[in-house]
Amino acid sequence: MDIFDFDGPEAQQPSNAPEFSVTEIAQAVKRTVETTFDRVRIRGEISRPNYHRSGHLYLTLKDEKAVIDAVCWRGAVSKLSMRAEEGMEVIVTGKLTTFPGGSKYQVVIESMELAGEGALLKLLEDRRKRLMAEGLFDTDRKQPIPFLPRVIGVVTSPTGAVIRDILHRVSDRFPSHVILWPVAVQGEKAAPEVAQAIRGFNALSPDSTVPRPDVLIVGRGGGSLEDLWGFNEEAVVRAVAESTIPVISAVGHETDTTLIDFVADKRAPTPTGAAEMAVPVRADLLLGIEEFGSRLGRGLQRRVRLAQSDLSGLSRGLGDPNRLLHERRQALDVVDQRLDRSLENAIRSQKSRLDTLSAKVRHPREKLQRMAEQSSSLGERLSGAARQRVHHLQQNLQAQRFADRMHHASTRALKQHSQVLNNAQRLLDSFATSRDRLLEQGYVWVSDADGAVLPRANAVQDGMALKLHFIDGSVDAVAGTGGTEAPPKPVARPKKTTQAAAKSSPSDQGSLL
Repeated sequence: MDIFDFDGPEAQQPSNAPEFSVTEIAQAVKRTVETTFDRVRIRGEISRPNYHRSGHLYLTLKDEKAVIDAVCWRGAVSKLSMRAEEGMEVIVTGKLTTFPGGSKYQVVIESMELAGEGALLKLLEDRRKRLMAEGLFDTDRKQPIPFLPRVIGVVTSPTGAVIRDILHRVSDRFPSHVILWPVAVQGEKAAPEVAQAIRGFNALSPDSTVPRPDVLIVGRGGGSLEDLWGFNEEAVVRAVAESTIPVISAVGHETDTTLIDFVADKRAPTPTGAAEMAVPVRADLLLGIEEFGSRLGRGLQRRVRLAQSDLSGLSRGLGDPNRLLHERRQALDVVDQRLDRSLENAIRSQKSRLDTLSAKVRHPREKLQRMAEQSSSLGERLSGAARQRVHHLQQNLQAQRFADRMHHASTRALKQHSQVLNNAQRLLDSFATSRDRLLEQGYVWVSDADGAVLPRANAVQDGMALKLHFIDGSVDAVAGTGGTEAPPKPVARPKKTTQAAAKSSPSDQGSLL
């Protein structure tokens, strides 16, 4: 008897039917549901999607009247062509089963797809608004396309017409090195392969064996919204936003719009248009260079003519150089004459100053004359004093005799002083003509090693160090024994004094001189 057969009169009356445990009932329900609904396709709106840290996806499918739980195991999540989002209308394919631990049923999702073009457009608009809010579409993030790239990277299918159109257009305009990164441009593999290709080109280093492109072209031919959906995936959009190489989007025809068009640095209506944006026309560049060269030549010629005109005007303003030199020579002659007059005036001024100073200096003859006058005055005073003294001594004989002697002594002293003065007068007269003239005549004066003058020979001893002073220098000498000795001085005889003079002259009487 089937456990689900409750028909008949036994259902209303107590019976001796066997009892089933809860597990047995749950397992029976599970087998029945899985057998009846082996594989189903369910259309509904996603609610509360939850990507668990275990890798499984839990969500709820709902419509206007009912709700059903759904789960997608980790192995199947990685194979889904889209990411489950809140409010997305999808069609899931899987198996219906029950969960005995919760006494509920659920669908195990094996694949997921959007339910119709309207749902795709709504998802596309929601995703566009979210990415735009993040600033991925801002114009200040876009990079300029290089004017003449050396290497062009192309991300597209290797078998489609896109790559042939790009190569043909690049070859016609400006032949450049093109590197193709083959990818799938439709289906579940399109988005991850395109994103990987963009990141792969950016990962190339400048010194690698494969040259790093200067610009990227991401393109494919036209198609429906579902065919182009891989270029609306968030992974592709973020890969283009992260690219440090400028990207040109060439997906579909001019009327087709994908999210990659908003984030790319430049959007081309067709792949052929992308090739035209990437490289300029070589013939136009050559014509432009020729035009610039001719314009540059004309500009240089015009510049030279203007410079020649300016030079002619400046040369007329400068005047004759010879005239300028003559004026400078004349000015130099005037300065030279002024310099000669200044030197003559300076010499006259210094000479006048020298005359003034020499007038203030007294001649040695004047000094000798004053000394002679002083000596004469002194002699007169001495004579007067002697006469007065003699006059007093005449009162007695002894005083008279003493006065006579004093008179003779003073007379002799006066004569000696007069002789000394005369000798000094002659010596000063001779020195007045300058000692140098005497030295020029052959005279030499002698000093000891300390510089003291030695006027007499008896002051020189044998072996004594001497200096002989000539007009142009001095010579060291040593005194010897070959010279003549100075005559000895006469010994003065003692004067006789009379007893009367001795008595009359006190012992403490001083000399009159």
